[in-house]
Parts: sequence; structure tokens; C-alpha cells
Amino acid sequence: MPTPWPSDGGGKNVSTRLLDGIRVLDLSNVLAGPFCGYQLALLGADVIKVESPDGGDLARQLGADPALNAAGMGASFLAQNADKRSVVVDLKSEAGRATFLQLVDSADVLLENFRPGVMRRLGLDHETLRERRPALVYCAISGFGQTGPLSRSPAYDQIIQGRAGVMSVTGDRDSAPLRVGYPVCDTFGGLTAAFAICAALVQRARTGEGAFLDVSMLDSALVSMGWIVSNLLIAGQTPVPMGNDNFTASPSGTFATARGLLNIAANKQDQYEALCDTLGAPQLKTDPRFADRESRKRHRAELRTEIERHLAEADAATWEDQLNAVGVPAGQVLEVAQALSQEQLQARPLVGEVPLDLGGRGTLQLTGSAFLVDGQRCLPQAPPPRLGQHSAEILGELDAAQHCGGPHG
Repeated sequence: MPTPWPSDGGGKNVSTRLLDGIRVLDLSNVLAGPFCGYQLALLGADVIKVESPDGGDLARQLGADPALNAAGMGASFLAQNADKRSVVVDLKSEAGRATFLQLVDSADVLLENFRPGVMRRLGLDHETLRERRPALVYCAISGFGQTGPLSRSPAYDQIIQGRAGVMSVTGDRDSAPLRVGYPVCDTFGGLTAAFAICAALVQRARTGEGAFLDVSMLDSALVSMGWIVSNLLIAGQTPVPMGNDNFTASPSGTFATARGLLNIAANKQDQYEALCDTLGAPQLKTDPRFADRESRKRHRAELRTEIERHLAEADAATWEDQLNAVGVPAGQVLEVAQALSQEQLQARPLVGEVPLDLGGRGTLQLTGSAFLVDGQRCLPQAPPPRLGQHSAEILGELDAAQHCGGPHG
């Protein structure tokens, strides 16, 4: 039995609290910002979700379960807001702004994803807050960034997928342009913001100075398309949709078997030759159409036909085992439910469980961090908050801090 990791007494493993003592004001809504805040919360930051009194985060009303939506705890909200606290503040009122400024005095990070200009109209923009709290790390996520001709344009994930060229290379020649099947640009924007915040906190630890982080979902999406963009910029190759084929090599893509689909990535010559031997088709190694990398790319369709003819002799799971055993990367194409239940994730648990007394549920399952810290996954410990659930608690902390003589940190 492995040695248990030390705990702070509240269930959170000390080893995963890399951001312990950091307070984040999360003013964001829906996905990119809340996803960023959730990653910080998983690492032990005290993430305070600052919500408006007129319903709070729109994601509270979004998700596949209408009853949860009606209760203001939609599945879309539940997915990204565990381990946070919620306080209701009306930023449009004088009293609300005064309260918010007290929160700023106690904070290390401010995270927002309003359209550029909104915080300035409220008198709570970075320049104003920096004068009050120079050590504040202010992170603004938006569709197109704070500057440029599109900066004030509204943006949702699909808008960014289209403008970033993501849709143009998704699907094949018949189906493209095609939307990626989940909000990939929102997610990349949130990850970029979390990375930038952590870097700014490292700098602040050295200098004592905060930073203004301008995170663009459009920029984040294009940066994530590294090889696609670089092939255009460096090699002059116009990206085209190739479906499940890998544009860098062949055979590298998705193949039909006797039962189920199989991804194969025989990108190197020795892998291709091992594939041919395992399939019982050594003649494919010397066939002039397939003898080297470039000829295989030119004759993709013919090579696919030959490979699938042999793959039809067994199912995807069997071929996966046999090919991996000889060093040819291969993996079954799974549905999401199958992906979550595979043995690999049982060995490295990715999904945590928190209590949730709502709609007949006693618990809620949520994904944790995508990495381990000293062998330990960062998993959620507390359920997502109801709107304003912690208002009295947080405001009480502010009062106590004032009486004790100064702001946090």
C-alpha cells in the first residue's frame, strides 16, 4: 500500500496546494474564465467567485439537466466551479463597488472575461486597481484581446474556432469546415490564462509588482495550432482538412478493423516495417508505392486499403495489443464513457467526488487536474457554491481583516 500523502486536516493534500495562500477574485462567466479559476482552485488557491445579484454566472442556467438549470446549478456551472466560494456583489452600485474594493485589497489575482471596456465603465479597470493595489495580478480574458479592431466584438467558442482557422482543418474535404466537438478555444483560453497567472505570481514573488495579463482566445487558439501554422509560415504549405489522417506521415490515422476503429501512428520507417510484419504482409515493405515516407504519403488511399484488408482479421482491441507489443503506437477509438472507464484512469484516478445535496443527488463527480504533483492528483474537495453561498462568510473576513489592521498579503 502506498504511503498516504500528508493532509492539511481538511481533506486537501498538502503536496497539491501549490497555490496555498493565494486569493483569486473570479468575476468570469461561462467557461474560459471559470475553467482558469477552477485550475487555480484545484491547486489550493482561495478562489472567490464574485457574482451579480441577478442570477450570477450564466452557466448556472446551462447544461443537459433542466432541473439543475432551474435551480441555478446547471451542469455547465458544476463542471468548472468546485472548490470556489461565491459572494454576491452589485458592481453597478456604490455600496457594491466599495465592497469589491475591499475584496481587491485582500486579493492576489483578479480574473475577468468581460468584453473590453466594461470594467473601465465601472471604474474598476486595471489602471484604477493598480493604484490601489500595485501587487495585484489582473488577468482579462476576451475573444480577441484588449486591443485591435475586433477587441470590442462579442465572441463565443465557435466564433473563435471559425476565425482562428480551426474549423477549416477539422473534418475532411467533404465535411470541413467543421466545429471541434467541444469548446476547444474556450478551454485553451482558460489554460493560457492559468499559465500566465502562475508566471506572473512567480515574478511578483521576486519583485513585489503585479501585472496586467491580456489573454486572447483567438491568439490562444492559433498558438495551439503550432504545426499547422508553422507549415504555412515556414514551408508555405496551405493547411487542408484531412479527416483522421496525419498530414506528416502515412500510415498514420484511423483504420477499420473487424470490430471497432483503431488509430495507428506508424510514423517512422521501423514502425511501418513492424506494422507490415505484424499484419502478416511483409510484401508491403518492399512495394515501391510504400517503400519510404514520401511515397507512402502520395499513396495513402492504396496503403489504407491494403492495411484494412489485413486488419479485418481481428478486432481493434486485439490489434492494439499486438501492435503496441512491437513498438507500433496504436489505440482504440473510444466513446467518452469508455474513455472514462478505461483501466489507465483507474490506475491514475482523474475523477473526484464531492458531496452535493441537490436534486436527489448526494455526490457529484468532477475531473481534477491534468497532472500529478509529487505523485498526487489535484482533485476537488468542495462542491460548486450556490449563488452567494459564502457572502456572509467572506464579508465577515473582510471586516475582521480591517479590525486586525490591513489587507491580505
